[in-house]
Amino acid sequence: MTKKFDMIIVGGGIMAGSLAYNLMKDGYTGSIGILEKDQAYEYSSTPRSEGGIRQTFSTEINIKMSQYSYEIYKNFEEEMAIDSEPCHIDFRQDGYLYLLNDQTLPVFKDIMKIQEQLGVQADLLDQKETKDFFPELNVEDLAGSVFDANAGNADPYSVLQGYVKKARQMGVTFIYEEVDTILTEQQKVTGIRTRNGDTYQAPIVVNAAGPWSGELSKKIGLEIPIQPLRRQLFSIDTTVKFQNTIPFTFDPTGLHFRGERSKVVVGWANDVPFGYDFRLEKSYFEEEMWPVLAHRAPNFEQLKVESGWAGLYDYNPVDHNAIIGGHPLMTGYYIISGFSGHGFQHAPAAGKGLSELIRLGKYETIDMSVLSVERFATKNLILETAVF
Repeated sequence: MTKKFDMIIVGGGIMAGSLAYNLMKDGYTGSIGILEKDQAYEYSSTPRSEGGIRQTFSTEINIKMSQYSYEIYKNFEEEMAIDSEPCHIDFRQDGYLYLLNDQTLPVFKDIMKIQEQLGVQADLLDQKETKDFFPELNVEDLAGSVFDANAGNADPYSVLQGYVKKARQMGVTFIYEEVDTILTEQQKVTGIRTRNGDTYQAPIVVNAAGPWSGELSKKIGLEIPIQPLRRQLFSIDTTVKFQNTIPFTFDPTGLHFRGERSKVVVGWANDVPFGYDFRLEKSYFEEEMWPVLAHRAPNFEQLKVESGWAGLYDYNPVDHNAIIGGHPLMTGYYIISGFSGHGFQHAPAAGKGLSELIRLGKYETIDMSVLSVERFATKNLILETAVF
């Protein structure tokens, strides 16, 4: 079976949805086919993410992408409505709280200067103010904190389905087959071949395969620095409840926790061996995470692990930032991947940017050229000091 499209997007997660939606909204008249191997999205990275949305980054490109995406998420329910039926995404602005010690406080003070220049509003709190803001915290080893009141999170699965349903309504075709490889001829893409041998032709192929995008690109001899990296999340219930809603709180150790209605969701960005690993290790929580939590607040001393899940980052080990744009060695081949944990919050901007690049040959809304694949060869890396 052979079918033709003007563009094929490999991977059907939030990046594919945002790109397809923006293309159609911006006036793209070609046919778009999205190929996704996991029709239920059971192991897709999008619904397994935490859905965090913040503007408190340290680089201009990430801040601008966050600001654009933040405005989209504020109006997402109306924008993605179908037949006047809104797309509910449970967008909650409980804020982000960064707990700082003597080593990290000076770093964040410098970051806040950049943020202020770009219009980001965040508050610097001293030790006492941090305690007043979050009374249950142990602040003895802290020098202060930074609170981003405009930050929060939304339900990733609902956002994904909003994009998918809207893209379908706009004429985008979804095909639930696993892609085996991208097809090329004389340094030009010609389409893709699926695992079951079906061929789909297209002069443009976009690699939006998330954690699998590095492997996919390697098959056509173009290596990009993206690897699958497991992240584990645990939902816990404490015996002693917190007084107020818990913001998305980052400990100096890198561990984070946030309120989720009556529960608390906990994670830690500790690196583990790369691979497609979806195991959940309760022993990791008990041995590594629980002692840190109990130190930070006595409320965590007595708790029960209610549930948990693991998902994969499309991790860029070189500079931990996205790869967006066309590949210089393959005509018609584009990449939108490598977000290393901040893909959900940057998806609206990323899709808008790549839509412009494909349609117009240039960026208009935000110049994302610094995120091109060429930066790895030229060593013009984007070093983000506020990655969590």
